[in-house]
Amino acid sequence: MKNAIIYYSYSGNTKLVAEALSLALSKKGGVQMIDLQARDESHTFFGQCKRAFWHKRAKLKPAKFDLSGYETICFGTPVWAFGPAPAMNAYLDQCSGVAGKKVILFTTYGSGVGNQRCLNFMQALLAKKGVKDFSRFTIQQFKVKDKEFVLSEIMRLGPLQGTGANT
Repeated sequence: MKNAIIYYSYSGNTKLVAEALSLALSKKGGVQMIDLQARDESHTFFGQCKRAFWHKRAKLKPAKFDLSGYETICFGTPVWAFGPAPAMNAYLDQCSGVAGKKVILFTTYGSGVGNQRCLNFMQALLAKKGVKDFSRFTIQQFKVKDKEFVLSEIMRLGPLQGTGANT
């Protein structure tokens, strides 16, 4: 089975969670990590949040957008101003081949305000593309370096039950 993890990480928090998820998914088969990079992002946190609040799209550096060759597809983003990072918004618009796939959505967040709104926004975009099988989890920024905690949250997902990833 082939798995993909597509994530955007400005500070490195979401990347840490993506790496832990990769460890868990590797028990089920190969994993390809796709680290989204924006060509036009603001270099201030306020600027990033302003763009995220209005659901702006970033101009992405080249990435793989056809996901039809994967069985499980994961999308991870920090929560900024109640929404995904602009790079993730752009990728969700442009990706294809997700209909009928298992999708895992994950976020990293500070306060938690807007976390569910962010997940719901991502899920709605993907549902319009034919995704029906969603799992979701979130990790607060203060817990991302606690690998045992992160893996325990990941293992609570239905698609990863029985993988032995927490060993």
